[in-house]
Amino acid sequence: MRRFGRDRSVRSQLRPQGRALVALPLALIVLIALIDILNGPRIHLGPLLIVAPAITASFAGPSEVALIGALAVAAEVLIGASDGWRGVTEYEAQLSSLVVISALIVSFSAVRQRHRRELKAARSVAETAQRALMRPLPEQVGPLRIASLYLTAEQEAKIGGDLYGAVRIAGGTRVIIGDVRGKGLAAIDASALVVGAFQAAAHQRSPLPDLLSFLDGAVGMAATRPLVEGGPDPGEGFVTAAVVDIPDEEPHVRILNRGHPPPLLLTGGGVTELRATRPAPPLGLGDLYPADAQVDTFPFQPDDLLLLYTDGVIEARDAAGAFYPLGQRLHAWAEDDPARLVERLHEDLHAYAEGRLDDDVAVIAIKRVAG
Repeated sequence: MRRFGRDRSVRSQLRPQGRALVALPLALIVLIALIDILNGPRIHLGPLLIVAPAITASFAGPSEVALIGALAVAAEVLIGASDGWRGVTEYEAQLSSLVVISALIVSFSAVRQRHRRELKAARSVAETAQRALMRPLPEQVGPLRIASLYLTAEQEAKIGGDLYGAVRIAGGTRVIIGDVRGKGLAAIDASALVVGAFQAAAHQRSPLPDLLSFLDGAVGMAATRPLVEGGPDPGEGFVTAAVVDIPDEEPHVRILNRGHPPPLLLTGGGVTELRATRPAPPLGLGDLYPADAQVDTFPFQPDDLLLLYTDGVIEARDAAGAFYPLGQRLHAWAEDDPARLVERLHEDLHAYAEGRLDDDVAVIAIKRVAG
């Protein structure tokens, strides 16, 4: 997870790239002044000096913009002195305009820098919230090796409506992955509630149907809360989710899927969808939930790899509008290491969608280690 450091630009200190870019406005000031002086009163390029502070504002802070502006004013004075101040009124107008516009550019640069500082503070808070709500999964849990990925569709956001979690229970590991309907604060609130309820109840409610019924009630409670701006109306929220039990000593997994994309099992023989025998509605639609919910059991041998994901993966589109072919990619890669698989999926998904995601993405890769 990316860590935020202190913002050096806030302290008006240019990064190395910024220092190199300063050469451009300086060169423009020198070039404009030389051409104007060498050509005498026939050509007046002084008004073009305002380009220097304007360019500086695109990559530097207000202090640097003010410095470049002052140098531009000094160059205008030098141009006037070399011409003997012929046309004093014209030079006075040019100097006044240069000073006023440079001051305005410095002011705009200061406002933009303040907004950047506020945005960085908001990002830092969001990252802290993400760590609290969606804690990174451990790389090793019992006989399992795990890798995870979390991406948000909003470029400036750190948390979204997708969720995941893993808890050690007696004799195994219990994992959840889910996707909250909607976006914004309401989705974040619901995802936090589901993850918290899962972590609290995963140890206490051994049968998967009991756990899912508890989570169903938690989502139903969230749907009756007062409206959050930009969120769904009360009673309209739901969460697709899949909960997986992985015993330590038994070569299989038990899955209860509530309207979520089916997990994928990667073995030496290829890629298999672990589809629910009896489809069930998402969490939050308890009235539609069958009383005899079916827990499906699938083989999960040592060295097999289980991939859990949200629909943000398979609904990512390329420039032509085609959906991301996850199954084809996994079959072609034949990766057997969770970390490498997640990293490769991240890179390929980013390239396929050209860096634009229409929905949040959560991925968990789990491998049973032979022991």
